[in-house]
Amino acid sequence: MSQALAAGTDVAIASLGARAFEIPLDAPESDGTAEWDSTVMVVVEAHAGGETGLGYTYGSRACRVLVDELLAPAVVHRDAFAVSAAWDAMVAACRNAGAVGAASMAIAAVDLALWDLKARLLGLPLVTLLDPARDEVPVYGSGGFTSMTAAELERQLGGWVEMGIPRVKMKVGRDPAADPRRVGLARSAIGPGAELMADANGALSRKAALAFAEDVLVHAGAVWFEEPVPSDDLEGLRLLRDRGPAGIDVAAGEYGFAAVDFARLLESGAVDCLQADVTRCRGITGFLRVAALCDAHGVDLSAHCAPAAHVHPCCAAARLRHLEYFHDHVRAEALLLDGPGEPEDGLLRPDLTRPGAGYDLKHADAERYAIR
Repeated sequence: MSQALAAGTDVAIASLGARAFEIPLDAPESDGTAEWDSTVMVVVEAHAGGETGLGYTYGSRACRVLVDELLAPAVVHRDAFAVSAAWDAMVAACRNAGAVGAASMAIAAVDLALWDLKARLLGLPLVTLLDPARDEVPVYGSGGFTSMTAAELERQLGGWVEMGIPRVKMKVGRDPAADPRRVGLARSAIGPGAELMADANGALSRKAALAFAEDVLVHAGAVWFEEPVPSDDLEGLRLLRDRGPAGIDVAAGEYGFAAVDFARLLESGAVDCLQADVTRCRGITGFLRVAALCDAHGVDLSAHCAPAAHVHPCCAAARLRHLEYFHDHVRAEALLLDGPGEPEDGLLRPDLTRPGAGYDLKHADAERYAIR
């Protein structure tokens, strides 16, 4: 617990700033609709009462500008314990700049930092502050990029199963002619006991997605088809749910930014499992509101990417199914952060020995990746 809090004085947010880091990948990657060769992490540090809270998002370096120009003025000097009030102020500050997209991601980074700061001021692990519903979070290994050779695909997916992760996800949709063989290789690599998941990143048409599910995924015993069509095609997603094979859940939501985005997916019956990303949906404050929507609709929630940022809030989500252990982000967090844990037996657990979210920026190591 901070000295200021112990003394009973008010604790105001003294300062807040952002930096951007670009981490080159170990190899160029692609999915059904995009190609990339680096990961950008925008990191926010919030200071109050002698403590520093850390938050981050994965996205454009423009998030750093939004933090510095719009969000910091809205947050600094506010009560460090009134995170929801700061969240409301940030959303309002972004109104004329567009409060979704990059602005929501910038808000997410600050919100994560403020929750981390609040927990550190109280001397508590963040999960304790959030009131956990569980002690551990199931994860699935995620990668299986379309840019991989057959050997690389088998090695990565099979490696997760060897680590004890009983479910893996691969990318499909870039080359439909090659995908049946790739899916078959994936099933052989992970064995019959592991769950196989597929992600088209919205690359397919409605009819192509339905045929792929029936002709390829069923025969491989897949259990998950993520964004078979673009995530804003609610009718297409609902078609896949209604007409697709039994036993294959349709998922979407990773590109949701505001509560209304998730409400539309749920109210239209578009998904069997809703996805949300704490680094996109305006942070922990936004993520827990999405979790409440899932609970109200009786639909499971799956967390998208950024495992270090998700493990604490995932423990507080009532209907959580699992968390994506995404190759790029696992690698980036290991390089830039001190503290992210590794899954054991397919489960991630919050570190209860450390206050806050359980990680700190490796300032010296991160400097080599800083965007000037």
